[in-house]
Amino acid sequence: MGGTSLYIKALLYGLFEGPAADKQIRAELRARAETQGLDQLYRQLTQVDPEAAARIHQNDARRIIRALEVYELTGKPISSFQRQWNPQQTSDERRATDYDWTIIGLRRDKAEENKTINARVKKMIAAGLVDEVKSLLSEEKPLSPQARCAIGYAEVIDHLSGKTTLDDAIELIKKNTRRLAKSQRTWFKTFRSVHWLNIGPEEPGEKILDRVKGTADSIGSR
Repeated sequence: MGGTSLYIKALLYGLFEGPAADKQIRAELRARAETQGLDQLYRQLTQVDPEAAARIHQNDARRIIRALEVYELTGKPISSFQRQWNPQQTSDERRATDYDWTIIGLRRDKAEENKTINARVKKMIAAGLVDEVKSLLSEEKPLSPQARCAIGYAEVIDHLSGKTTLDDAIELIKKNTRRLAKSQRTWFKTFRSVHWLNIGPEEPGEKILDRVKGTADSIGSR
């Protein structure tokens, strides 16, 4: 959730009207993340806004802090503001349909998607992910807190600091990536009028592109 899907939703329906950032509250939350650990802030988020916590990865410091910041500023969960995106509750749908949108989504069978994720993590390790993280940690300018929390980096950093074995770190990368994929599937369910294409195992990219073009042409001719 978030990332590309957030940008697409903002393009289609606009951004929700949440409160502006508060530098002091944000600094306090960042300090807590440093001293108490990000997991403590994430647990707090699951208590005050379980809906948002279900969509936000537990290593996503920026979004966890933003969600707690909104709650402290307003006393309301950030998910309540994000419901402004619900076309049934606002004029967003009328605004979006002023344009000629065609939304085509690609999805795989869950078991096949998990298999693909596991294979991708294996390739990342074989391509030198551990050495890459070592190199970044040794640079004069340290990784930003957000970069350190990225899936892949966070688990390898824990391994390099002696908190986990490499095998455990690899399994955590797989697990956390699968969890992110699940969050993204949930996030995309909030999109309306998506034309979904089911992608087969080992289906070539060229074939997928042809199917997308064919679907777009078919929709455009209606």
